[in-house]
Amino acid sequence: MSLPSRDPILLTPGPLTTSLATKVAMLRDWGSWDAAFNAVTAVVRRQLLQLVHGEGTHTVVPMQGSGTFSVEAAINTLVPRDGHVLVLINGAYGVRMAKLTAMMGRRVSTFETAEDVPTTPADVERLLAGDASITHVGLIHCETSTGILNPLPEIAAVVARHGRRLIVDAMSSFAALPIDARTVPFDAVIAASGKCVEGPPGMGFVIVREAALAGCAGNSTSLALDLFDQWQYMEKTTQWRYTPPTHVVVAFAAALEQLAAEGGPPARRARYAANCRTLVEGMAGLGLRPFLRPEIQAPIIVTFHAPSDPAYNFKRFYEGVRDRGFVLYPGKLTRVETFRVGCIGAVGPDEMRQAVYAVRDTLADLGIRPAALAASRAPG
Repeated sequence: MSLPSRDPILLTPGPLTTSLATKVAMLRDWGSWDAAFNAVTAVVRRQLLQLVHGEGTHTVVPMQGSGTFSVEAAINTLVPRDGHVLVLINGAYGVRMAKLTAMMGRRVSTFETAEDVPTTPADVERLLAGDASITHVGLIHCETSTGILNPLPEIAAVVARHGRRLIVDAMSSFAALPIDARTVPFDAVIAASGKCVEGPPGMGFVIVREAALAGCAGNSTSLALDLFDQWQYMEKTTQWRYTPPTHVVVAFAAALEQLAAEGGPPARRARYAANCRTLVEGMAGLGLRPFLRPEIQAPIIVTFHAPSDPAYNFKRFYEGVRDRGFVLYPGKLTRVETFRVGCIGAVGPDEMRQAVYAVRDTLADLGIRPAALAASRAPG
């Protein structure tokens, strides 16, 4: 069944499906220097800080652009030019963090595990004990390329014990999975508007330890991505240094209000977990199995093994599911063929069940044989 009368539901890790209230918030134009808009920015910064209990120790610096802009801004500002970053990798976004760190002229080392193997605190303990020159550790909390969850609190404790600094890419976890600045020591947690807060894309932000940021003047090799200058300018003027994404900021403020009304991150995490269970159970009924083991699967995005049938073609599969009202994501792995389905956004278990039906009907249209689905269930 085609659904041409409505927008497709985005079962992707961002952009994602937003609520009507969030969409409506973008219908008004705002002056970027206007006091009313500056007040919205101030409220957003305060609410983001409250979500991680960072009042009194941390500050929030929003940045124009996608989440990667803010990752680059954080590393380029917080890491001195003679610093040394250890990046922990088990997916594409760890690889990206290492690449941008090297491109900014910082020394970088990497520790890489397989895409279905979390980094462990013991790994970090060994690496830091073996190299005193490492000043910072970069961690992807939830690696979006698979949905794997890395153990943030335990790794943070090891980093702190060794006197090093932690920079966390929390793009896919922030506002859903627990992050508490009172118990998890970090210099920066980085996320973006178009993820679990369920705003539109276009703005990133860095929740940064204020004492660490205060000593970072002159570190950045970029004008636009200088987190220290952005922070200083906002503190002095309440304004953004350069033209802000006004509609995105205001819609994000509306999304934060809805997050609070839902019950905050615990309630959002519970809804996403219900979405994930519904999806995985429904896909299992079709013979499709997840790439990750349940104990390391975050309820954010699920990577599934593709059917091992010659009739399977991702483009045709994608288009068939899209014509039925749902947008999926291609796989991001190199060693096995997969596809990904997001569990986040303004959706619930009912939408996830409908997505499973769309997958079922599309596979039938493609002529995927039950034997191929049985093969996809076999241990890989």
